[in-house]
Amino acid sequence: MSALKIKKGTSRHSAYDLRDPHAETEERHTLAVVVDNEAGVLARVIGLFSGRGYNIESLTVAETDHTGHVSRITVVTTGTPSVIEQIKAQLGRLVPVHDVHDLTVEGASVERELALFKVSGNGNDRIESLRLAEIFRANVVDSTLESFVFEMTGTPQKIDAFAELMRPLGLVEMARTGVAALSRGMD
Repeated sequence: MSALKIKKGTSRHSAYDLRDPHAETEERHTLAVVVDNEAGVLARVIGLFSGRGYNIESLTVAETDHTGHVSRITVVTTGTPSVIEQIKAQLGRLVPVHDVHDLTVEGASVERELALFKVSGNGNDRIESLRLAEIFRANVVDSTLESFVFEMTGTPQKIDAFAELMRPLGLVEMARTGVAALSRGMD
C-alpha cells in the first residue's frame, strides 16, 4: 500500500486507474441459457458462476415451454473476453443445458427490465415525482396520501436514471426483476 493508502487495482468507481494497460478489458455480456426445467438445474448453473468467482449482475429464469419442460435463464455478467468464452464453454458442458447464446455478440438484441419504485413525499415533491413518472412512462400502480408505487419497464439504464431522479424526491424502496432479453430478427 502506498502512503495514500490506495490499493493496487481499481474498481469502476475509482478515480485512479491503476490497471495494467495491456490487460484485457472487462465487457458486459447477456447470456441466454436454455435448460431442462427440473429441480436443481438453476443451482448447478449458478454454482458454476460462484464456484469460479464470476459475478452475476442480473438473473432471470422462467419456463418457456410447458409441454417440453424447458426454461430459459438470462444471465448478465462481466468479464474479459476469455473469461466470457470460458463461461459459455463450461455452461455448454452441463448436462441439463440445451443451448447457450451470447446475445451481446450474436447481433442486435432487445433487453428490458421491470422495476417497482416506492416514493414517499408531500407537496411539490409529490407533484414532481408524478411529472417525472409521466416523462419516463412509469405507471402508478398504488397510491396513498403519503406515497406512490410506480411500475416501469425499460432498459437497465433507463431504470437507473429514473431511480437517481427519484432519490431526492423520496425514493423509499425499489424492486427489480432482472434483465429479460431476446435477439432481434428471424433467428
